[in-house]
Amino acid sequence: MKFFVDTADVAEIKDLAASGLLDGVTTNPSLIMKAGRPMLDVIKEICAVVPGPVSAEVTAVEHKKMLEEGRKLAKLARNVTVKVPLTPDGLKTCKVLTSEGTMVNVTLCFSAAQALLAAKAGASFVSPFVGRLDDIGQDGMYLIDEIMTIYRQYPHFKTEVLVASVRHTQHVVQAAKLGAHVATVPPNILRQLFKHVLTDNGLKAFLDDWAKTGQSIL
Repeated sequence: MKFFVDTADVAEIKDLAASGLLDGVTTNPSLIMKAGRPMLDVIKEICAVVPGPVSAEVTAVEHKKMLEEGRKLAKLARNVTVKVPLTPDGLKTCKVLTSEGTMVNVTLCFSAAQALLAAKAGASFVSPFVGRLDDIGQDGMYLIDEIMTIYRQYPHFKTEVLVASVRHTQHVVQAAKLGAHVATVPPNILRQLFKHVLTDNGLKAFLDDWAKTGQSIL
């Protein structure tokens, strides 16, 4: 499974990238707002830090303007992935940009039918929002199961399932068990994947015993 981090905080991205765990980055207008900087500057900087796909979202809702914005974003760096909404205009834009060699992430997916359409339109990624489905009493991970089942029936589909709106580490584990290609994870959740009380306790015990030896490796 690939790990993307879901943030526009460049300092966070640099820190996590140093771990070697990051395969890409996703951003959206809300995350750009939190960053408090011009969007194009932020995307350029992120693309220079992370060589993998960096999702930058259009803000237009009509196809013609969406396409103009998408083309402008794609020119920022070779690893920009233009993010479009799962609407008729978004899928039209996806088809054109994909034909031009641009990676496209179709976002705001909430049903298996929508994911099927995204694959038909040639999306590089489709982003089902599991946490938001959980919020309204539905099972977000069941959607991932449905999408993966459908995609496996059609090997010619190249669209990768990018699990989004991840709320806790079990979302990541469950998505991996289902074979999802990518999870995009907030920085705090990505760091939680490291944590286990037995790891902490074991390390403390080893270090306490080492201190008693009075030795030093260096």
